[in-house]
Amino acid sequence: MLLKLILIFTIVPFIELSLLIEIGARIGTFNTIMLIVITGVIGAFMARIAGLNVLFKIQENLREGVFPRDELFDGILVLIGGVLLLTPGLLTDALGFFLLLPFGQALVRRWLKEIMKRKIDRGEITFWGS
Repeated sequence: MLLKLILIFTIVPFIELSLLIEIGARIGTFNTIMLIVITGVIGAFMARIAGLNVLFKIQENLREGVFPRDELFDGILVLIGGVLLLTPGLLTDALGFFLLLPFGQALVRRWLKEIMKRKIDRGEITFWGS
């Protein structure tokens, strides 16, 4: 796990920096900076809307007496997407935007559920009282 984290924290910034340098060489420094600023502003707006949508869905489920399982997953994904959008770079921005969109949340949620189910079936994850 530690090796994976080390790779992520070294490779992702390297890729981001390489992309920014390449884009800067093609469209210019000012345009590259404006691209970063614009994606940040749009991302903040989208994160706010996505977060409020998840909050409203959670409240609706709770009013109906339904546990908001999928909505809690979506809330975590919106939070992660927002954090990725705060990180300067186009690769993290693209992933952050993907996590803010409902279809992106559905795909990642399904993928995470499959991973968790496999880990539970193998006994790698246990729940207190079970």
